Amino acid sequence: MELAFAKMHGAGNDFMVARWPEEMNLPDADTVRRWADRRSGVGFDQLLLVRASGRAGLAAFYHIFNADGAEVQQCGNGVRCIARYLEPDGAGNTLLLGSRCGTVEARLETGGQVSVSLGEPDFAPASLPFRARRATLAGEVADARNAARYQLEVDAGTVEFGAVSLGNPHAVIPVEVVDTAPVGIIGPQLQSHPSFPEGVNVGFVEFRDAANIRLRVFERGAGETAACGTGAAAAAAVGRFWGELGETVRVEVAGGVLKTAWPGPGH
Repeated sequence: MELAFAKMHGAGNDFMVARWPEEMNLPDADTVRRWADRRSGVGFDQLLLVRASGRAGLAAFYHIFNADGAEVQQCGNGVRCIARYLEPDGAGNTLLLGSRCGTVEARLETGGQVSVSLGEPDFAPASLPFRARRATLAGEVADARNAARYQLEVDAGTVEFGAVSLGNPHAVIPVEVVDTAPVGIIGPQLQSHPSFPEGVNVGFVEFRDAANIRLRVFERGAGETAACGTGAAAAAAVGRFWGELGETVRVEVAGGVLKTAWPGPGH
């Protein structure tokens, strides 16, 4: 089988993007891993396969596979790339796209930029899923800075973090200096912790001020990546929930800059 594909990236988070025939089964994990190999294959963080949606109003349905071959629910930068990939089809300025976790809206902006609406962040532990021993919700405490904070023991010690789902699970760890954060040590340890039965993406966030953060993300199934769209949204949401951040946030990642906006709970 010959498969035409595009190689794309969002802020350095790179993808193989292809149309996948409806009549064909999705590739198995071994095939995805071969394609993901940066020496002998195409090389990518995630594989994005686009299919006809079969539903009125949806431009397409997409599947996401991490480099380890596992299919996952969501990828913010991936959605941005899919929107650009479909742009030659004359899909218009706004596209509704279907995924395993529901419908998302992508908007083609000026200058080749793409914005994505990922829906409301979900802080309920069951949404990740996360087997939290204790969940403290914002409405039950006076100080939002202490809301939805958790601690777990890993081999490297005690880790404090926030947990949120943006269609895929995220743990967000505040650090003093993101450049020296032990991403390669704590990332895989927390990602594989039994409290996260389906794994978790682990973000390390440095709060600069109410509108600026620096971020590194250890993605499940891919390791540390140059950028993570849902990771940026998760870090901004957790920071806002804790009272550290405002509505709009500039997120500096290794591959560039992402921008997020979230008015707060209920939006």
